[in-house]
Amino acid sequence: MGINPYPYSCEITHKAEEIKASFPLLEGKTVRVAGRIMSRRVFGKLIFSHIRDESGDIQIAFQKGTSELSPPVEDMEPLKFAKKYLDIGDIIGVKGVVFKTKTGEISVLAEEFSLLAKSLYPLPEKWHGLRDKELRYRERYLDFIVNPEAREIMKKKSLIISKLRNFLDRKGFLEFETPVLQPLYGGATARPFTTYSEALDARLYLRISDELYLKRLLVGGFERVYEISKDFRNEGIDRLHYPEFIMLEAYAAYWDYNDMMEMAEELLTSLVQEIHGDTEIQYGEMKLSFKRPYKRVSFVGEIEKQLGKNPLGMETDELREAAEELGIPGAEKLPQHKIIDKIFDRLVGENLIDPTFVLDHPLILSPLAKKHRENPGLVERFELFVAGMEIANAFSELNDPVDQRRRFEELVKLRKKGDEELPPEIDEDFLLAQEHGMPPAGGIGIGVDRLVMILTNQPSIRDTITFPHLKPRS
Repeated sequence: MGINPYPYSCEITHKAEEIKASFPLLEGKTVRVAGRIMSRRVFGKLIFSHIRDESGDIQIAFQKGTSELSPPVEDMEPLKFAKKYLDIGDIIGVKGVVFKTKTGEISVLAEEFSLLAKSLYPLPEKWHGLRDKELRYRERYLDFIVNPEAREIMKKKSLIISKLRNFLDRKGFLEFETPVLQPLYGGATARPFTTYSEALDARLYLRISDELYLKRLLVGGFERVYEISKDFRNEGIDRLHYPEFIMLEAYAAYWDYNDMMEMAEELLTSLVQEIHGDTEIQYGEMKLSFKRPYKRVSFVGEIEKQLGKNPLGMETDELREAAEELGIPGAEKLPQHKIIDKIFDRLVGENLIDPTFVLDHPLILSPLAKKHRENPGLVERFELFVAGMEIANAFSELNDPVDQRRRFEELVKLRKKGDEELPPEIDEDFLLAQEHGMPPAGGIGIGVDRLVMILTNQPSIRDTITFPHLKPRS
């Protein structure tokens, strides 16, 4: 036929939504648009199609005697080409005049049109196509084509990350990139992904946290640092957990967890206000209020209210029995500190709906946080819960290298007892850095994907991820 169905480029002057929003100014003017054909109706000498670009849909009218094919095809009338060879799913470019149909729909009358990419497969049928969640995740590109709401989630996620970054930049924080491949994992408790460097002849791990490298920057003289990056944890997948996820971590020298609490409140409330225009939003069936100040509760105190006794005074067997009664899976194999954490999540965390700071965790749960200045059995730590899920975790950061070494040694002992989520050895390089003097600091980690879940009203973390992993097709 002599036509290239995959040309190199196309000039565009306007987006679909821009044309509709600026119709009074653009009526009768020539525009150039491009997009994917989403519908087609043939009426003799007229064809009406809707094309979809990133901004939305707009109707294109092809008319015999008016619309020309570019480049032209010998012995082929342009409208006949459009009828015979342009299909739903094809991407086209159009130069034409903006007008409004008799039914009042803003449209573009094509003076010139080009085929930019031929789709070799039909799109899913509009109403009965991508309804299956697994298929939507597996063929995500089709999900984005046929479900504008899926695209909107990703656009809003990009906006949210941009606003997080802008907020910290305004506060004087510097953004850094720290190693993704690490010789020893740390900063959290999780099973790592393991790889091997041929060049270094060494085993390496995909990071489970950025924390220990960002703290090295504090030692190096940078006073406010942050990173927004992917972390990787070789764990299960459910509505709140995914093996690779976006984490924001920020550290400020000379702050403590009270300062971080203040900043977290300001950050989240301003973010909600900017995204939604209000401090109250809907999440599922819940109405969430981000009006400051946020509620504050005690980690140990809330468990004690539910169990009728202080969990720190309970024996492991007694805690395990309580966990089993609550239906916590695998409780018979969990160490004491993990049982306490699971009991909190089940009895308290899942029921914290409005933004709530949970304060002052047991020392055994927080190896990188400073001991509480008034209660040495606790640490200065908070978790921020919203809609029953933890979205932030923060400390007054431990900067005493002697105390830090002692706690690392305890972690290694727990590892030898079978806790595979803990590193197998002490991070001597981090301790060496800390021994050179790390300033007192506050630090925070925010789970960006969970935050996006809440701000876009999505039930699962996978709905906020562009291309979520699935098990291989059977």
